[in-house]
Formats: sequence, C-alpha cells, structure tokens
Amino acid sequence: MSRFRAAVEELARAFPPGRAGLDTPLAPLTTFRIGGPADLLVRVTTPDEMVAALQIVRDAGVPWTILGAGANVLVADAGVRGVVIRSEIGGVEWLDDVTLRAGAGVRTFPDLTDLTVARGLGGLHHYVGIPSSVGGALWQNLHFLSPDRSRTCFVEEVVVGAEIVTAQGERRRVERDYFEFGYDDSILHHRPDVVLSADFELEPAPVDALREVVRANLRWRDDRHPDLWLYPSAGSIFKKIEGMGAGRLIDQCGLKGRVLGAAQIFHKHANIIVNLGGATAAEVRGLMDLARETVLRETGYALEVEIGLLGFE
Repeated sequence: MSRFRAAVEELARAFPPGRAGLDTPLAPLTTFRIGGPADLLVRVTTPDEMVAALQIVRDAGVPWTILGAGANVLVADAGVRGVVIRSEIGGVEWLDDVTLRAGAGVRTFPDLTDLTVARGLGGLHHYVGIPSSVGGALWQNLHFLSPDRSRTCFVEEVVVGAEIVTAQGERRRVERDYFEFGYDDSILHHRPDVVLSADFELEPAPVDALREVVRANLRWRDDRHPDLWLYPSAGSIFKKIEGMGAGRLIDQCGLKGRVLGAAQIFHKHANIIVNLGGATAAEVRGLMDLARETVLRETGYALEVEIGLLGFE
C-alpha cells in the first residue's frame, strides 16, 4: 500500500464523512476562484483535529499544505499534490476585558472586526474589508495603512501570543516574539509550524471613533481595490519596495489594465491581478512574469512575489 493511500485511509477513519475528500476542487475555497483540485482535502474544525491530521500526514511522509481563507494564494491549474488541510478552527473567547482568543480559522473580517468594534475595542478595526483568517493574518503579518495614511498598521501590534503545533508535533503556547514578524513575513514562512489560535490585546476606544476609521478604510479600499464578487483576486501580488509601491512601478510601465486571457492587471490598482471570469493560473502567472520582466527592464527594480503559490514546481 502506498504512503498516500495509507494516509487517506487513516484520515477517513479519523474524520466524519464529508470532511475528507479525494480530488476536491480548490478554486471555490480561494478568493481568486482559480486552481485545480487537491489530491485529498481535509477540513479540520478543532485544535485536536489539526494535531491529529498533522500527525497522520507527517508520519506517512506525504506532502501537505495548510489552507485558511484562501485570500492570499494562487493555486496551480493542476491543483496541489498530497493532502491539503483546510483550517476551519473556530471559537472566540474573552480572556479579560481587552484580550481576545480566536481560533485559527476565524475570519478577521467581518467576524473579529465587527465583534471588537461593537465592544469599543480598537486594534483589529484597521483590517476591515481584508479577507483573512486568524492563522493567515499571523502568517503574513496582516497590514493596512493608518487612517491618515501616515504609517502601516501591522497585526503584530495587537498579537500577544498564540497556540501552535511545532514541526516536531509539539502543541505549545508561544509569545509574539516567537513569530519574528516582518513585512509580509513571519517565522511561519520558514518553519512548518501551524497556528491553532491567537490572542489579541486591544485598546479601549469610543465606538463612534472606531466606526469612522472603519468607514474611512472601506472608502479607501472601494476606490482602489476590486469588489471580490465582481473581480476575484488575491490582493497585492508583489511586495512593497521601500519608498516605491510595486503598483506604481507597474503603472509607470504602462501595464495597468493589461489583459491575458481572462486575467487582468486591475485597472484601478496595478499591483492587483483580477479574474474576469474563468481565468487560469497560467494566465495570472503570465501577467506576473510580464510585470516583473518589464519593471526590471525599464526601472531596474526587482519585484518580489507576495502571494503564496500552491502546487507550482
């Protein structure tokens, strides 16, 4: 019996019917709505289930990938080999008046933003409109410009700790410094730890003031970012270059609005590629390559990919 088949059978025994499926399409589970199937998709809803799933795939030695809200990834047209574990770990609890613990699969928007703003607590309200799970927010150090656009707000500013499963299968609680947060970066990019839950310490603030920030951020996003219902996308494609936005460089090279098949460099924001309907991952990669090659040739700047690429060589 192959290692993969053995893992499939063990996962099928460990999870209820309907939560482990072969050849499951991944496109509907991403905001890009692009990509092929997972060899096996497993949906975990509790920390214990995540620990069990990870132990099975690690013991079997089969490739595995964690998928959260699917908001910052592009899945290959051929799909993803091995096991994709989708984190749907829920649960929200208050540890004290200002400290919130949320499962890795809880959505930062609208779940946590709505909950905390209504309670008069600031810190997570900056991320209104950004589709992300808690685990994804820590993975990429979720960020957004402050209301006056004077600085970038990072989720690390309100994270105080988390529960993780380490690469060795140890379940433990860690503090913020463990994650070594950077711009679009954390230790999770470099070590196969998996987040089970995270703790956020927030600041009391008048509800009206928080809601004004929320409205300002939504207006700013509406002016520049695509409506995901009309234009599925994965957010910013390339990382910010110090002192120079990637979108500005792409725009300067005359690529805003460029179309390849059913993929387009968004006409309002050149650092976003949108799915016009039926776009393939190959078409998105073609526009990414065009942007990188053109920007490097005409400006000398090297664009670095920000989104996760799943299933590519």
